[in-house]
Amino acid sequence: MTRYGSFPGSRPRRLRTTPTMRRMVAETRLHPADLILPAFVREGIDSPVEISSMPGVFQHTRDSLKKAAVEAVEAGVSGIMLFGVPLDEKKDGAGTDGTDPDGILQVALRDVRAEVGDDLIVMSDLCLDEFTDHGHCGVLDGQGRVDNDATLERYAEMAQVQADAGAHVVGPSGMMDGQIGVVRDALDQIGREDVAILAYTAKYSSAFYGPFREAVGSSLRGDRKTYQQDPANSRESLRELALDLEEGADMVMVKPAGPYLDILAKVAESVDVPVAAYQISGEYAMVEAAAQRGWIERDRAIMETLTGIKRAGANMILTYWATEAARQL
Repeated sequence: MTRYGSFPGSRPRRLRTTPTMRRMVAETRLHPADLILPAFVREGIDSPVEISSMPGVFQHTRDSLKKAAVEAVEAGVSGIMLFGVPLDEKKDGAGTDGTDPDGILQVALRDVRAEVGDDLIVMSDLCLDEFTDHGHCGVLDGQGRVDNDATLERYAEMAQVQADAGAHVVGPSGMMDGQIGVVRDALDQIGREDVAILAYTAKYSSAFYGPFREAVGSSLRGDRKTYQQDPANSRESLRELALDLEEGADMVMVKPAGPYLDILAKVAESVDVPVAAYQISGEYAMVEAAAQRGWIERDRAIMETLTGIKRAGANMILTYWATEAARQL
């Protein structure tokens, strides 16, 4: 082959020659400490129940949840985000079980804190949707609409009972206007300045939540488009971000992760607080379903999706593969 001068003088392939070379020059590194495990605990079951649309993910009993928490600690996972699944007959219009000190979520928080102490950051979903008979994230007004300000009163109470039950971090996920400020005030009023707030800052109205609704036994009627963000909007997420930070958020989140990497990157570039991203149920289900059919390499796909989320700017990733991925790392 005839060569012209030093062409090609630049050969990026030199830095891809061996696995060790690629590892040495990698720009993005996943670590078990980046990962947070979302987990479901269901009232009234004697053994874990696998979620049909999320193979390998279970609705836990109190005992199996404690075991999952210990396994997460042993794998090096940083946190666990708990979601409660009450008995259907305990659901009502106000989501009363969500603020009952003896409700399933509060009981589970106490269980996990007693089991792992401070070795795992115990996080609690602060939302009413699992506990309402209409499945919305707040209480409804006389016209059947979610009442923002009445819902904030419920969130304040919910924050206090979750803190008392042992949550290190509460995660207000309902996308109510003003929720971060109200939750911060409620926690401070009971002397729980130590409890951090992970704000669901940009939570989009997504088609990818379907399997999650099976996981929590959702009673949702209608949709959440009036309070979750429109997938068409980007600038709106930065407005939500500014409001959450002004109200006292300690950490912020983008949800879902994969379809909104552009939003995640913008948020990460704009803040000096930790940024989380939630790889949600539909993202998990797609990979598992395709892998079961032999269409993709499962383990590679898992790590590739997590690396992409980290590369986009996430400091923390909520993923149902947290313990498994941490063991591989």
